[in-house]
Amino acid sequence: MPRISPARKAAFRILLAVERGKAHSDDLLRADEVSALGVADRNLVTALVLGVLRWQIWLDAQIRPLLKRPNAKLDPEVIAALRLGVFQLQFLDRIPAHAAIDESVELTKQAGHRFASGMVNAVLRTAGAAHGAAARGGVLDGDFVKSAAVRAHPAWLVERWTSAYGPETMQAICRHGQSQPRMTVRLKDAAVEEELLKARIELERGELLTAARVVVSGDVTATAAFREGRARVQDEGSQLIGELASCASLVQDQKRVLDACAAPGGKTLILAERNPNAQIVACESSPPRLAELRKRLAACTGRVECRLADAAELEEDASFDLALADVPCSGTGTLGRNPEIRHRLRLEDLPRLAERQRGILDASLRAVRVGGRVVYSTCSLEPEENEQVVAAVLAGNPNVRQIPLAADIETLERTGILQPEGAKRLRECLTREGALHLLPGALPTDGFFVALIERCA
Repeated sequence: MPRISPARKAAFRILLAVERGKAHSDDLLRADEVSALGVADRNLVTALVLGVLRWQIWLDAQIRPLLKRPNAKLDPEVIAALRLGVFQLQFLDRIPAHAAIDESVELTKQAGHRFASGMVNAVLRTAGAAHGAAARGGVLDGDFVKSAAVRAHPAWLVERWTSAYGPETMQAICRHGQSQPRMTVRLKDAAVEEELLKARIELERGELLTAARVVVSGDVTATAAFREGRARVQDEGSQLIGELASCASLVQDQKRVLDACAAPGGKTLILAERNPNAQIVACESSPPRLAELRKRLAACTGRVECRLADAAELEEDASFDLALADVPCSGTGTLGRNPEIRHRLRLEDLPRLAERQRGILDASLRAVRVGGRVVYSTCSLEPEENEQVVAAVLAGNPNVRQIPLAADIETLERTGILQPEGAKRLRECLTREGALHLLPGALPTDGFFVALIERCA
């Protein structure tokens, strides 16, 4: 039996699990099967899985015309092997064509579809020959990649983004969705940076926050600083939400703080750092995610209560000084990091998500005292989950008001948390109402929406 590399075997299994809706790629890429591999194989698994998921719509458009029956229904194992092979042929120049083709054929056989292996072989050889001719003709240039990025997203999302943001911004969002997000870490202090540099981790300054660093080279996850939580992997936009939520504590001591949707806990840790005298309640509705949250926040035991609770059903009234409602959402601002979202999400999902988001925001506003504030945030680009949720809650509750975030940005800059250039760029992202809208491609972050709301009576 011909050998299949451990990386391709693992990537194939992960892609099948995602295709069948059994798990998410980010969870599977952290599973024991992948962690047990060597560094080179782990990197290849990640490149294969995320690459296929990012380009799946485009890959299918290349594969279908090469089939004898282009509209034929293919078994999940067969289409996964075809996507894996065509992706390698089209995008991974360092992988020999024969390895991409032969191992995809063997994966098809070992998955119990020996009858389809000849078809997989023929399709991949044709695709490989076409790629070679295109590359020699200079077709695979920047313009080609730009247009392919748009075609790698669902048409309904492309139409929405074009209508909402214009064609140029839509293209920037799509290009961002096709790129591997850079790894950004949050450093506890300057000593951690020196420690990482000694460990041969090359770093660059982030573009917004003074505590953020971009990992240029080296495996930061193999360092003691990472294992001990002194260097935490977290998108700079995600860090910013934690800082904005904590901004009130810079001018007023917060006694009780609510993190309504806390897992995985990165923002909760920022709340704990910036509110050293506060008691924090971190809620999570999923028992497995709550267990992971407790593990991550173990160092904060005594100051942080991890509570199994549905944020939309919180019964507290005027119990907190500050709340962060970083609500579950469609995640369309994170397609580079979570590419399979584009294959799962449907237009009809947005009203359901928005209804739950309104419930969480309403409950969070009830939970804070008069004069208390709620930071509402999503990683969505969709107005139904952002401006429309805030507008609906404001319209239904005369005792709350939206507070522009410009003053908080100024406070973060004045206290040295925001870099001056970062503060300037954030001011350019403020909406007319004073909310913050970070669009992928405009800033080196995932896409986020942030609004600040105060309970008045």
